[in-house]
Amino acid sequence: MPKISMKNPIVEIDGDEMTRVLWALIKEKLLLPFVDLKTEYYDLSITNRDRTQDSVTVDCAHAILRLGVGVKCATITSTVERQAEYKLGALTASPNATIRSMLDGTVFRKPITVSCIKSAIGTWKKPIIIARHAYGDVYKNAEMLIPAAGKVELVWTGADGAEQRILVSDMKAPGIVQGMHNLDESIRSFARCCFRLALDEKLPLWFAAKDTISKIYDGRFKALFEELYEREYRKAGVSYTYSLIDDALARIVKHEGGIIWACKNYDGDVMSDMVASASGSLAMMTSVLVSPEGAFEYEAAHGTVQRHYYRWQKGEKTSTNPVALIFAWTGALAKRAELDGTPPLFDFAKRLEAATLSTIESGSMTADLAAIADPKPQRALDSWEFIDAVGGTAGA
Repeated sequence: MPKISMKNPIVEIDGDEMTRVLWALIKEKLLLPFVDLKTEYYDLSITNRDRTQDSVTVDCAHAILRLGVGVKCATITSTVERQAEYKLGALTASPNATIRSMLDGTVFRKPITVSCIKSAIGTWKKPIIIARHAYGDVYKNAEMLIPAAGKVELVWTGADGAEQRILVSDMKAPGIVQGMHNLDESIRSFARCCFRLALDEKLPLWFAAKDTISKIYDGRFKALFEELYEREYRKAGVSYTYSLIDDALARIVKHEGGIIWACKNYDGDVMSDMVASASGSLAMMTSVLVSPEGAFEYEAAHGTVQRHYYRWQKGEKTSTNPVALIFAWTGALAKRAELDGTPPLFDFAKRLEAATLSTIESGSMTADLAAIADPKPQRALDSWEFIDAVGGTAGA
């Protein structure tokens, strides 16, 4: 049977640790036997980012903007501990933060649901889509260790030399300080992406922040969302609600789901993990970054599964759930097919997703799902067995 052809490549961004191992396995078992895969490859492993002084991260972000579609494996964000472990020359920025900043997009995350896994929150009957702003805030912050007592000020100097300054703190002892920023244009792009999705999916949109405390910073987000809603989307019939982030969380755990929950960058990072975990597993969530220019980056919303990687290095087979990695690939292939007008590629991506879900629902699953499945399987599969089972279903 001839392989499915692709007109244009997607940007393939390789990663680290256990997810890197599974990334190669997914390509070998689930993609290459069926698709004449075209990719522009970038190695975003922590060691290669160090070797290239992080230029590879910038290069792959430019490639996504140029080609329109990328797919990313999970990557390590360097820390002092990781620097020692991997003998890095320097600490580099979070690769996700760099890519998201350059694409200036919105991250949409949605649980991947199967009939044998019930939500830990009994009221949830429909998926909750998290819309996460992907620019600025703590991910583009500036930090300083304050060595001794003294004044810390926030200063703006205009291009014409005009100046504004406010006192952050008259510190009486050593401490720390952090500065964050965002841009009106980026916030408006975020809001527009959220309203467009709400309109397309016919779902209510919630936006939550903390303008009672952060009256200027969070207040600006609130004002720009409301401005866009009143100007364009109220008359289009979109249901929109603003609430404080703590109130939204209290309400969400009693809600039935079927909403889009828009959050600022850090809030979205935390709340997407909460929604994924409550829905079954961090590995059961799709994640796509959508840029205002119409570029798309698909990824797994979880980390590199460090603990399993150390076991794999000792020769053990681990039961690491690869579903989010599979869906990152299928999402990217389906979007490439949509943009290029290649229905066979789109159909393949959707068949692979269906095969993955039906494999789980037939009782073949990894340990994280086996522990909470109803009915429980006789045993949990390791990752290799699970991917083989999906491949058997997809090729049937």
